[in-house]
Amino acid sequence: MRKRAAFALLSAVAALAGYAAPGAYAGETQTDVHISNVSFDGGKNIVVGLYAKTVTVSGTFTHPSGIQDADFVLWRGPDGANPYETYDDRIVSNQYYSHADCVASSATTSTCSQTISLEPDWKYGGTALTNAHAGTWKVSVQGVANDDSWTQTASYTTTRLQRQSVLTVNAGPEPAAGGKTLTVTGRLTRADWDNLDYRGYTSQPVKLQFRKAGTTTYATVKTVYTSSTGNLTTTVTASEDGYWRWNFAGTSTTPAVKATGDFVDVQ
Repeated sequence: MRKRAAFALLSAVAALAGYAAPGAYAGETQTDVHISNVSFDGGKNIVVGLYAKTVTVSGTFTHPSGIQDADFVLWRGPDGANPYETYDDRIVSNQYYSHADCVASSATTSTCSQTISLEPDWKYGGTALTNAHAGTWKVSVQGVANDDSWTQTASYTTTRLQRQSVLTVNAGPEPAAGGKTLTVTGRLTRADWDNLDYRGYTSQPVKLQFRKAGTTTYATVKTVYTSSTGNLTTTVTASEDGYWRWNFAGTSTTPAVKATGDFVDVQ
């Protein structure tokens, strides 16, 4: 990327002045680069466990002179403070950048894509993910044309960065006697980026669901809240063969997850 384009990106992320107008094309003129179809990881939330997660962000850029370069920056904060983007050997003001790869589909239009690596355990120095990083992040996009025209949008869209969740289930005794009490337990944990392990997700509502053998649909039986360690436990009456599972709807910082059904034979 040429220095002019890089300076424009850094200025926008640092201050956002003049680029806060909503919409992908705010402030464009006839010479501006047209930006469209920006998508992070196919439109999915970014879910990170205990190891580095690499995602791809891409977009379509159009200008009469053709496209020279593009940049995608993941950031948050009302003034662009504390950005966390991607590891690269180019570091400016504690912000991490990598170049986008642009492939022309015509003389005027290119599809540009860029990989961004998010790491709970940063092995090369810099800023590692912490639990506080989970949540909604803004996406800044810039396109640069071959004649040096450019468009930069500080908040083109948003994406959600989440701590990976794990949910288990166990129903017993097995086999169970019809009409007797069946105990269903489990645990909801999520990635702890501060301590690099999985820890219980406290005080979360989780649905207990049952699927009768020979059917395909689960029905909710009750809702149970996780304990201080993420544990779940409840009792039900054993009545027929089938599968028991826990189903967690997710939060802004943690993705939804369903346990694999545990089959119980009722005799």
